[in-house]
Amino acid sequence: MQELHGYYLEDLEVGMEACYAKTITEADVVLFAGISGDDNPVHINVEYAKTTPFKERIVHGMFSAALISAVLGTRLPGPGAIYIDQQIRFKAPVHIGDTVVATAKVIEINEERRRVKLETICKVGDTVVAEGVATNMVDRRPA
Repeated sequence: MQELHGYYLEDLEVGMEACYAKTITEADVVLFAGISGDDNPVHINVEYAKTTPFKERIVHGMFSAALISAVLGTRLPGPGAIYIDQQIRFKAPVHIGDTVVATAKVIEINEERRRVKLETICKVGDTVVAEGVATNMVDRRPA
């Protein structure tokens, strides 16, 4: 059986990047509300959402953060890395039907501590909806 592992620390270079894209559905929002316990009516109640500055339902901000987790956990650095920190700023709303593209780009590698910092950005089209910096602990290549 082939080993299931992403990049090792020695394989990473500043500037490497990967992305994950997802079109958000009604089911995604309802399931995320159930899983997270965040049933804020701005996410699940059409009539309530009409009374907000958004005028319609919006997707949970943490859904975008979950897409960043998908990039880090499956693509870069990928399986074997541990997601240990995330700073994130939510910049614009995401709506049901939007396609969110989450991108992670290596910006710093600390070999001694086995830490990799990545710039994280989520976009809908050209609009940045979330941005920040993540830190992962990454395995060294086995001897």
